[in-house]
Amino acid sequence: MIDGQPLACFQPFIDTATGRIAGVEALGRLRGHDGQLASVGPLFADPSTPATALRRLDRQIREDALHRLHQAPADWFLSLNISPRWISQLRPGQPLPSLEQLQRNQVDPQRIVFEITELDGDCERLAQVVARYRQAGARIAIDDFGAGYSQLDRVLALQPDILKLDMRLFQAAARGGPSSDVVRALAQMAEKTGCWIIAEGVETEAELHFALECGSRYIQGFLFAQARERFFASDAFVQPFARLRQAYVQGKLQERGRLMQLRQELAQWMSLLQDWATAQAPLDLLPRVEAFPWLLRFYQCDRHGTQLTPNLEWRDGRWQADSSYVGHNWSWRPYFYHLLAEGWEERRLILSSTYRDATSNQYCLTAGQFFASGQRLLLIDIDAAGF
Repeated sequence: MIDGQPLACFQPFIDTATGRIAGVEALGRLRGHDGQLASVGPLFADPSTPATALRRLDRQIREDALHRLHQAPADWFLSLNISPRWISQLRPGQPLPSLEQLQRNQVDPQRIVFEITELDGDCERLAQVVARYRQAGARIAIDDFGAGYSQLDRVLALQPDILKLDMRLFQAAARGGPSSDVVRALAQMAEKTGCWIIAEGVETEAELHFALECGSRYIQGFLFAQARERFFASDAFVQPFARLRQAYVQGKLQERGRLMQLRQELAQWMSLLQDWATAQAPLDLLPRVEAFPWLLRFYQCDRHGTQLTPNLEWRDGRWQADSSYVGHNWSWRPYFYHLLAEGWEERRLILSSTYRDATSNQYCLTAGQFFASGQRLLLIDIDAAGF
């Protein structure tokens, strides 16, 4: 027996381009006898709760959300959670209860995002139902994208309009480490497939900054608002969001300033090292590197990418040579063909994007510049931790 009055509460999605509310997600609540609201989440997670009771509860909450959507601004969308388990139980061609609810409440399907939750359910049957939702005019989102580092097959099958990053994965990624690489890759994949990204569970300024870095179109989380029964005004978060976005931009400008300073220092180093290499001078004539703690190593390649010299690294207060990579060809690496495309004719210094070095597992940048009439390439690997 489900105890309490079912109703929908609404958590807003903040549009990162405007700071205005673009829509809301309907989240189920039960109002107890004392008037307090409690999430229905534990009921759906409890295997002892009868499936028929859960299905009825879900439809009651959805009915309440759709009935009250007319009180919201006309340009808002409403996100409704849909369980694949229940979709899989529908008979082929059976009328879809969710679409019937839209008709009954006179809600334009174009205002609706059906948010596919959970990982189970028959993917083929799910794709058929999703096609009917989309034909009616609704959009499709996949919730908890990246949970368990899975769901790629579901993305290919459903071709969603929106991907909601898994909250636990997103929050871990915002703290840095390997998870951040995974989430950035997921965001890039979403961009390439034409999906919008929603970052949910944004609770801190650092998480907001990471969401913006990933290109999130919408932000959802306690940093702005918890779910509540009444609708917020569309512009309720414009000013606080603008301040937070400006702080993010200022941080990025500072990062850019550090990179510009790095470029100036690299130009000095390139000049010194090229003179040293051209003169074929001994190691003891190389400059010391205490003022440049970011330097990892440098080496030379021919213009086709084959390494000609040992890696020279500053270790234990002196320069040391590592010949293990002589003869390796690096032309397949992105930084090298960028150098060929952008730096060979003008002989100017090119700086790569940040990447994780496969050998040391460090975040690195690589700077390169052609010299010796364009026949040799000097490459400097840089510790990117501070940039």
